[in-house]
Amino acid sequence: MKNIIEICKEFGFEVPADKVADFNKAVAENYKTISEVEKKVSKIEAERDAHKERADTAEQTLKGFEGKDFDTITKERDEWKQKAEKAEKDYSDKMAAHEKSELLKEAFADYEFTSEAAKKAIMAQVSESVTVKNGRLIGFNDLIEEAKKSDASAFVDKEQQHLEQNKARFSTPRTQNGGGTQITRDEIMSIKDRAERRAAIAKNMNLFTQKEN
Repeated sequence: MKNIIEICKEFGFEVPADKVADFNKAVAENYKTISEVEKKVSKIEAERDAHKERADTAEQTLKGFEGKDFDTITKERDEWKQKAEKAEKDYSDKMAAHEKSELLKEAFADYEFTSEAAKKAIMAQVSESVTVKNGRLIGFNDLIEEAKKSDASAFVDKEQQHLEQNKARFSTPRTQNGGGTQITRDEIMSIKDRAERRAAIAKNMNLFTQKEN
């Protein structure tokens, strides 16, 4: 599933790197994806089936009380109540853990890590403290920012990566019509992307420091 950042890029709108976290937070607070809605529906259907199963079991249990004395019925009722409460709690805990896991998986899809080990470590760290409310992760963005400050090497620095790619792009002299002519200063200054333009200037500094006749 594509995340909102990728969809924006396909339509010619790119969110600045320093605004990605705020953009994701704003989208998360106002919209739900199809997968989120489907998970909600699946959860409701699962809960419905679980309640029906408990109701059927309870009906069968009540039939089993027929012909028994009051003390026996009371004892078995209390035992059944304890089992039912435990089963419901176990089910709720399991559903909550599954929901949290799926939400974290989607949230982490927007971040790149330097290694799988780094990703697992950050996910474990965030998962331990983040909470879920009304189908939303609470505190996720703040925890990610804290993780970036305490362990920046775990995250891929996209801006630096972009600069390195641009440096590689201009590492070989550009040719025109096979004549071996290097890129000109005007061509560099016409590059619209600021990061690419800076990389090109840095690689061809001689074009900007030489004295004009």
